[in-house]
Amino acid sequence: MAREPALVVHGGAAPWEPAYHERAVAGCRAAAEAGATVLAGGGSAVDAVVAAVRALEDNPVFNAGVGAVLGAAGGFELDASIMDGKALRFGGVAAMPDVRNPVEVARALMDHGPHALLCGPGAWDFARAHGFTPADPAELRTERAERRLAEFLAARVDDPDARPDPGTVGACAIDADGHVAAATSTGGMTGKAPGRVGDTPLPGCGTYADDRGGAVSATGEGEAIMRVGMGKAAVMRMRLRHSANDAARLSVAELGADTGGIGGIICCDRRGRLAAAHNSPHMPFGAGVIRSGRTTFVSGLALAPDENLMDLLERARGA
Repeated sequence: MAREPALVVHGGAAPWEPAYHERAVAGCRAAAEAGATVLAGGGSAVDAVVAAVRALEDNPVFNAGVGAVLGAAGGFELDASIMDGKALRFGGVAAMPDVRNPVEVARALMDHGPHALLCGPGAWDFARAHGFTPADPAELRTERAERRLAEFLAARVDDPDARPDPGTVGACAIDADGHVAAATSTGGMTGKAPGRVGDTPLPGCGTYADDRGGAVSATGEGEAIMRVGMGKAAVMRMRLRHSANDAARLSVAELGADTGGIGGIICCDRRGRLAAAHNSPHMPFGAGVIRSGRTTFVSGLALAPDENLMDLLERARGA
C-alpha cells in the first residue's frame, strides 16, 4: 500500500553539554535531509536510513563514527546494525575497531553475509573482503572524546556522576511502497571494557523493523535497553495497533519503571506516523515527511513529555 515517505533520526539520549546544543540539532536536521532526499528520489527505506546514519557517523558531534567515545584501553570499538522490515533481514557489527562508517558494514552483512552479526576481528575479515578498509584511529579521535575518557578515569568509581554519557545515533523510515527500515550506530560508553557490546547491534534491543508494525531505533543505557528488549517491544506495540507515539512513550516508561534506565526511542509505524520519546534531559532529533512532492522538516534538542512529533510536523507544514 502506498505511503507518504517519512523519516526520523536521533542523535543520542543524554545530558548534552550546552556548547553542543545547536550543532547537535543542526546535525540531526542535516541527517534527516540526507535520508529524505533518498526517499524523495524513490529510494527504499533501507537506503534512506543508511544515508541518514552515515551523515551522523561523519559528524564529530555525535557518539558514532568520527565522534565515537574511547574505551578504557584508549581505543575505539564501534557497534552498528540495520534491519529491513520487508523480510526481517538484519545485519549487525559489534566491538569493531577503527571503522568510520560501521552502518555500511552492517548493510553489507545484511545483503551479502552468511551471518546476521559479526564482532571484532571477524567483522573486519568480512569487511575487508567486501572492500572496506580500517580508518586511521587519528581520524576518529576528537578532543572531546579524550577529555571524556580522562574525566572518567579520574573520577571515583562510586561517583554516580562518573557514569558515562549514553549516546547513539539512529534512523527509522518508511518508503513510498510502505516498507520500513531502521539503523543504529554507536561508539558505546566512555571507559567501557574491551569487548563490551551494547544494545545497538542486537536485533530487538537497539534496532528492530517489521512491516507489520513499524521500525524502531533506541538510544541510552544499553545494558538497561537489553533487559527489556526495547526495540521488539515497541514494534510489537505497533503491531497491536498502538500508534507510534503511544509505542514510544510506553516503551520509555517501561525502561524507566523496570530498570531505572535512562534512554529514548524513535519510531515509525506502518501508517507512516513518526514518534520520539525519552526520559533523558535531551535527545536531539530530526524528522521529515514527504507529501505531494514537498518535504516538511522539524528538528530539536528535546521533546516535552506532552509533545507529539506528528503535531510538530503538521504545524510546520501549515506554516
